[in-house]
Amino acid sequence: MPKAAETGKAATAELATYRRLRIWNASLAFLHAGQAAVILALSNSFTLPITISFLRGPPGTAASTNNVYNLRIGLAVAAFLLLAALDHGMMAAPRIHRWYERNLAIERNPARWWEYSLSASLMVVLIAMLTGISELSALIAIFGVNAAMILFGLAMERANRLGRPVIWRPFVYGCIAGAVPWIAIAVQIGYSQNQTGNVPGFVFGIFASLFVLFNSFALNMFLQYRRNGPWRSYLFGERGYLVLSLVAKSLLAWQVFFPTLMK
Repeated sequence: MPKAAETGKAATAELATYRRLRIWNASLAFLHAGQAAVILALSNSFTLPITISFLRGPPGTAASTNNVYNLRIGLAVAAFLLLAALDHGMMAAPRIHRWYERNLAIERNPARWWEYSLSASLMVVLIAMLTGISELSALIAIFGVNAAMILFGLAMERANRLGRPVIWRPFVYGCIAGAVPWIAIAVQIGYSQNQTGNVPGFVFGIFASLFVLFNSFALNMFLQYRRNGPWRSYLFGERGYLVLSLVAKSLLAWQVFFPTLMK
């Protein structure tokens, strides 16, 4: 009888956690959407160029560059906030939240990785553009490599089962892929600073703060699979992802808004 009571108590606690997570997701949907609305309403028309280089003769001859598009940065910032709002809103929606909870019960959240593969990759592209990377092919590569890093997170969850030895290969491969965009951005900042000594302070701030936050997602996953402390519960790690997502997206949005987008 005591064992049955203990099992019932654990089930009740888990249901309460799921209810709180539904409230969290609904709240985060409103917070992200609200920030996107404010950004759209208050942003100026600041743009950054997207360029493409092309050959004017045989390989080895000097290439020329054309400006193919001017990206409205306010729209880009609102886009990654709205992607997050859509994801969180769907996870709190009727019926869909049951699918979300069933996945959490087997220590998965595929929707998280689908959203991150778009929103986080857009964020990294935006950071790259703020440092002066404008070549279309480079931006496509940065987006793609970052999306691959995120999808290794999805592969990590699919490869592992509770009670079995942890398969770390997807995590390691994801860390390798995820390092590439940050190396490219660091090289760009370092070279620009060496050439001009005039890289704005807010660019350094964005790079440093978002680098730390992006790596915090990897740390959260690492602690989940090491079962360290409160991370023994997958749901604790899920709350960690929710908090980190809100902080990272909000921080980038407002670090971009005040120096470049404020009317």
